[in-house]
Amino acid sequence: MLIINEKLKFELIEQVRQEESKEACGILAGRRGQVEKVYQIKNASDSPESCYFMEPREQLKVMKELRAQSLEMVGIYHSHPKSEAYPSARDVELAFYSALSYVIIYLPPHGKIQFRSFRIVEGKIAEEEIKT
Repeated sequence: MLIINEKLKFELIEQVRQEESKEACGILAGRRGQVEKVYQIKNASDSPESCYFMEPREQLKVMKELRAQSLEMVGIYHSHPKSEAYPSARDVELAFYSALSYVIIYLPPHGKIQFRSFRIVEGKIAEEEIKT
């Protein structure tokens, strides 16, 4: 289960709105599955409208900050600008951390925001509960 407060969830949704047609991405930090801080990271992909690649220097800076603050990475998030909030084949391929939550956000033109979290272990996808 992933635990995130409404303020941080809103912060993620706002980032996705600002990125519009590009996949927004970043790291969720905290302890024991509870998100305490969101780190927005620039999408450095050559095709940001269809995939994400976190800017390496920013990612390294975040990892150092996490260690300094005794926080752990509890999740990775990104958006799908044009498709449902479900891991794509590429998302599964890049899911290197089986202990993390993978949050995907989709803001459809009409309808309810999709804010979903998954565990991806050895290519198997399992949706997990999000508690706010």
